[in-house]
Parts: sequence; C-alpha cells; structure tokens
Amino acid sequence: MLTDLGLVVLAYLLGSISFGLLIARVYGGADLRRSGSGSIGATNVARTLGKTAGILALLGDGAKGLVAVLGAQAWGQASVLPALAALVAVLGHVFPLYHGFRGGKGVATALGVLLPTLPLPLLGGLVVWLVVVAVWRYVSAGSMLAALVVPLLAALRGEPVPLVLTAVLIALLVLYKHRENLSRLLQGSESKFF
Repeated sequence: MLTDLGLVVLAYLLGSISFGLLIARVYGGADLRRSGSGSIGATNVARTLGKTAGILALLGDGAKGLVAVLGAQAWGQASVLPALAALVAVLGHVFPLYHGFRGGKGVATALGVLLPTLPLPLLGGLVVWLVVVAVWRYVSAGSMLAALVVPLLAALRGEPVPLVLTAVLIALLVLYKHRENLSRLLQGSESKFF
C-alpha cells in the first residue's frame, strides 16, 4: 500500500516536470507564459520557438506520462494503479508542483499515459485529431474532440472501468484547460496552427 502511494506521488512529481519550460531555457530563455497563448505546452512552444522545439516538448511531455504508467504497470498489472498513475501524471502537468500549479493543457502527457493503457481508443482519438487539424487547422479543436473520443471508444470496447474513468477525467481536464480556446472557436477568433 505504501509503495503504491509512493508510485502515485512519483507519477505526479514526474508529471510536474515541464519540458516546454526546459526547452525554452535551452533555446535562449523565452518566457512561454508571456509568448503566444501563454501555455507551456508543445503547441505554444512550436509557435514561439519553432517546430523542432515543439516536437521536443511534445515528446518530453508524452514520455513522462508513458514512464509514469509503465512504472505502475511494472509494479502490478491490475488496472487500478496504472489508471491512477495516468491520471496524476496528467494532473501534474496541468497543475505542476514546480511551477506554482500553472501548467499546460495536458494533451501531450495524456498521449503518453494512454499509449500503454488504452492504445486502440487512443488511435481513434489520434485519427480524429489528425482529421480536424488537417481540415480546419485548429489544434485546440482537434485536442478537445480527440479527448472526448478516447473514453467513448474505451467504453464501447469494454475496457476496464478504472481506465475508462481515467479517460473520462482526463477528457474533462483537457476540456477545462481549453475553455478559453473553446470560447475563441465559438467567436471565430481562435488561431490556426499553420
């Protein structure tokens, strides 16, 4: 029990690491919170520092979620601990301990935690994201729709309940963090990615 709790805390601390801010320091110290959308996530890193920096932020933020879940899965194959590790890793990214609880929108970290837990629903979400971004060029819209598709597909596939609930909570977090984007989308003032 104590080790399970330690793994959950470790997943949160790992999720709290902001690769966007780390990469911004490497690229000359740009203040992401005062640039572009003000987010520390991969999309704003790409807009502010270029596509290579954005890809590095995406990979780093995804990898920390992946490592958190793989560690929990290695400890025990039951779905509850990996599901909890997945959720708290995303919470760590969204509300990071190291950065005054002001983090990113959770999409890249969600990608990392869903890859080993719900790979087929995640694939469905990625297809939705690609179509929305390719057709309408709104990363935010693609992210929100993909976040909603994953728990729906997970439930339809009969995935374990803890994993489905985690996917639902992650989707709610992603929607909450994108609330300003949603408002801009409805007003027609949201920025397109390219």
